[in-house]
Amino acid sequence: MRVRDWSDILRGVTESGDDPDEWRAVAGQRRTGVGEDLYLGHPTVGVFHLKTYAKNPYELKGVGTQVARKVDGDVDSLLPRRDDSTGRFAVRGAPEDEDHAKSMAKRLAETLKVHADAPTTGEDLFSDVMDAVDSPAFGPMEFELSERPERLQELSTTFEDAEEVLEAELDDLVERDEISRGFQ
Repeated sequence: MRVRDWSDILRGVTESGDDPDEWRAVAGQRRTGVGEDLYLGHPTVGVFHLKTYAKNPYELKGVGTQVARKVDGDVDSLLPRRDDSTGRFAVRGAPEDEDHAKSMAKRLAETLKVHADAPTTGEDLFSDVMDAVDSPAFGPMEFELSERPERLQELSTTFEDAEEVLEAELDDLVERDEISRGFQ
């Protein structure tokens, strides 16, 4: 298991090139300490576990690793599906340049106009907006800011070895930054 900076994991997700709407996620508070846990899964790319915390309002730090090479039967049931009553998430890279940003803005405006003029569903609007802004990863997400979702707890138990290693790594980061309960 290779522990990496959390942003390197997300960079890999954005560059994977696989079906962007096949990603699923579960997130919530860490079991102990400051910060959050996040599991991202894609049927062909695998499952990633990230642990992050806000060093201050402008800087997020964390670690992560790939915990599975594919989403198999046991893990599949722990990641939300579109038909679950969950929220949504998206990962998006920055526009390459000004022309790319203008092109994205034009596609987004056209998408919103089409949806305003025709009957549509929230799911269709979300998917079309993600396509318009070239989101490389989006999908259903179960997220609880104030507690730990049951699915998150079960994933932590399923990948217990990675959980222990990432907990220790994140605790080291928090200690080095001298963060306890407030921002530095």
